[in-house]
Formats: sequence, C-alpha cells, structure tokens
Amino acid sequence: ILKYFPEWLLNPMYWFFPIFFMSKVGKNYKRDAEIIHRFDEKFNAKVFKRKKENFVKKIHQQHSLVKESGNEKKPKRKAKQCLIDSLLDLHVIQGLISEEDVIRDMGGAIFAGYDTTAHVTSWTLYFLGRFHVIQETVYLELKEIFKNDIKRDITIDDLTKMTYLECVIKESMRIYTLVPFIARKNPSEMKISNYVLPANSTFVINIYGIHHNPSVYENPEVFDPDRFLPEKYTNLHPYAFLAFSAGLRNCPGSKGAMITMKMVLANVLRNFKVYSLDPQDKIVSSLY
Repeated sequence: ILKYFPEWLLNPMYWFFPIFFMSKVGKNYKRDAEIIHRFDEKFNAKVFKRKKENFVKKIHQQHSLVKESGNEKKPKRKAKQCLIDSLLDLHVIQGLISEEDVIRDMGGAIFAGYDTTAHVTSWTLYFLGRFHVIQETVYLELKEIFKNDIKRDITIDDLTKMTYLECVIKESMRIYTLVPFIARKNPSEMKISNYVLPANSTFVINIYGIHHNPSVYENPEVFDPDRFLPEKYTNLHPYAFLAFSAGLRNCPGSKGAMITMKMVLANVLRNFKVYSLDPQDKIVSSLY
C-alpha cells in the first residue's frame, strides 16, 4: 500500500481525507489496506495466543519454583525482555493494556521488522549481483570467518566479524533509503541558521536528499561500501547516515534488523553467487 503514498503527498486535495477516500486512489488504498488488516489480524491473533500461553506457563513455573524453595518473595523480573514479552508483561501481570493492544502492537512490530529488512536485503543482493568484485570481497570475508566449515550455523561472534558485509548493507540503505524522509514537530521556538521556526512547527527532514548530497558523500550515486569502513565512517557527520533515523526517536529495532539482514545475506552468499541482469536505471521500485 506504500505505492499510494506519493500520490497522496503530491496532491494537496488528498490531504483532506473525505476527498481522498472518494477518489479512485483512496478507494484502492482502502481496499488494499482492509485486505492486509484482515490477514494481519488473523495471523497476529494466532501468534498472540501461542505466545500468551507460553508466557503464562513460564510465570506459573517461576512461582512454583519460588514456593518449592520456601522463598515467598516475588520473583525478580529480568532487566531486559524481548518486545512481545514486555507487552505480555503489561497485559498479563500488570493489566495495563488489553489483548487488542498487544495484538495491534505486535502487528506493527512484525510489519516494521520484516517488510523493511526484506526490502533492504533485496536491494543489497541486487547491488552485489551487479558488482561482482564487491561480492567476492564479501565472500572472502565469510570464508575467513567460517574457515573450513563454510556451512555451519552462524553465531553472534560470527556476525560481529562481518564488518565489510555491514558496509555493503549500509551503502545499499544509503542509496535506496527505506524511509526517504521523516517529519518532526518542535515543542518550542527554534532557530536554525538565519531562520526562526515558531513553536509547534512541522518540518520535514529529507533523508534521501542527505544521503545523495555531494557535499556529504563524494560521488553519491556511486555504490561504494568503502565509505562505511571504520576509518572513513568516523570522519562523517554524526547525522550523515540516517537510515535508522537518529536521536530519541531512532529505530528501536536497528540492531535486530542488522543481525537479521547479515544472517540472511551470509547464508545466501556462502552458498550461491548472485547475478543482476538489469542496470539500475531499468529497475522500477514502488517506493521511488
């Protein structure tokens, strides 16, 4: 449904939702959104039921162990929990949110986590299929990591050693930025250079523009993972790379996303060589 967003953005009449939903674009958007939501709700309800049963079972086991040990103190909660366990804690133990709240937030997390990583992984494979020298460099890095057992399971330690693969992923995200821009509202008056923004102004940060600005990146249209090598990356401005946003509102799943993308790409590239048949100017993306 993201394909409708540019049309909504570029037509001010569509910003008034009653007009938008009377248009052909709005009707198609509503139809597609309803299909996705029906599938999403059904899938998430199944996941929620299974996760809740396991969570309740784990809580009962903890209480049983406490009683057996003779220590009636409330068991300590773990300092860190995965997102779904945190939501179930709020629902089951604290009673602060409903089942519908958990299912909705789970759906948002699943969509935000899997759709985005799939998008970046696809573009990364495309670039590796075009630039075989870079693909060979990634393969040699993987070969060095896995030594004589190239097909063994990937460990966390392996992932930390995939430094060049991470550079390739970041360069893919720079060229085809998943979220091209973000909007922010300033709670108080703000001065930027010679301009004064009144309180509660909405301003748009053009992430795609920053990533393709020649004053930020030399030859920005050239695919060059070396930009993100540690010795070069430290020379960039802290906000030069905003694929995961930045500050207090940055992506909470950035580390998990990088782990997922590294695992998928490493498994593909240590077993196959990829080829891209079409040049970049012939590729059509629904987001650009």
